[in-house]
Parts: sequence; C-alpha cells; structure tokens
Amino acid sequence: MENEARPSPLGLTVLGLLIAGPLHPYAMQRLIRDWGKDQVVNVRQRASLYRTIKRLQQAGLVAVLHTERDENYPERTVYELTDRGRRTVHDWLVAMLSSPRNEFPEFPAALSFVMLLAPDEVLPALERRAAVLREILTAADGALGGDDNMPPRLFLLETEYLRATTAAELAWVDGIVADLRSGKLSWSEEELLRLAQSYQDYQQAMGDAEPAPRQT
Repeated sequence: MENEARPSPLGLTVLGLLIAGPLHPYAMQRLIRDWGKDQVVNVRQRASLYRTIKRLQQAGLVAVLHTERDENYPERTVYELTDRGRRTVHDWLVAMLSSPRNEFPEFPAALSFVMLLAPDEVLPALERRAAVLREILTAADGALGGDDNMPPRLFLLETEYLRATTAAELAWVDGIVADLRSGKLSWSEEELLRLAQSYQDYQQAMGDAEPAPRQT
C-alpha cells in the first residue's frame, strides 16, 4: 500500500513545479531560487529536497521518468508527476488556502519566555529585529515596484502577503520598542519572583478548596 504524504510547503512546491513538466532535483532547486520561491520554502539544504521527493515518490505522487547521463555532470534522476500527484496538488492547494494552521514559528516561542531576559537586553534585540524587518520591507517594495518588466500580479501574491505580514510585525515590534524605551513595559527579577509566588499560593488555595471525593 502506498504511504500517505502529508502536505508541506516544499512538497507542494515540488508537485507544482512538475505540473509544467518532468524535472531533476537540481533543476527544481534552481527554479525555486530563480522564481523567488525560496521566500516561502526552505531549500537551503539540498538534502531536504531529496527527502521530500523520496516521500512523494513513496506516496505515489511522483515517479521516475528516466535517468540522465552526461559526462560533464553527475547522473541525474528525472521525475514526473503522476495522476495521483496532480489530484493532490489541487487538494493541498484548496486546504492550505482555506484553513489557517498554527505553524509554531520561533519568534512567538521566544516572546513567551522573554521575561527570562532583562528589559535592557530585550530592547536592543528587538531594535535589531526592527532594522532587519525594514530591510525586508524595502526589498519587497522593490520587488513590487510596478516596473514595466515586472511579472503579472498573479505571480507576486506571495510577495504581497510577505510584505503585509512583515509590515504588521514591524508595527507591533516598534510599539514594544517604544514601550520598553519609555518604561511603560518593564519587569524585574524580584517582581517575577513575587508573581510566581502569588501564582503558587493561588494554586495551593484552589487545591485546598477542592471538595473531597464522595464516598461510595
């Protein structure tokens, strides 16, 4: 029985590229970079691309078409999309577009433990983040600049989305930076210890208030 392949950004990208015709992994990686898809999928390590292709093949979504041999290049395996893979592209696209998913990015995880740093450590870290976000916005504005040679908007929707989310994040980070600078947002180790003790006392009180189980 064929394995089931879970939807993933890189898996969708591989299937989407093969819609246009058979490709070998090196060509896939080059197209991902040339078409700017590396903004939305992680292909920094070629091994991850090969692992994804293997999973898609095991699931019957792609198949080996042939192997290319050229004395100037290593042997290359060319893959093609199967009928099942073509149907899966459609199903994954509909699901990914319609259903928000918590992807657990690292920034919110770091924010959830920000109290482990002092405010004067958090402030410069967020200032550096804001500077990087501004650089990303500048690059996105350049990509969306309306040049006559620009591709149609349909092919820039992911860049529009990334610009919008980056702008929203920057506005929020700037607000936190302002509150840290003014002292409106601040904390100390002593305050955190008091809060932790208060929470423990509350938990203890709630535990003591629980009624004893009835005897049967």
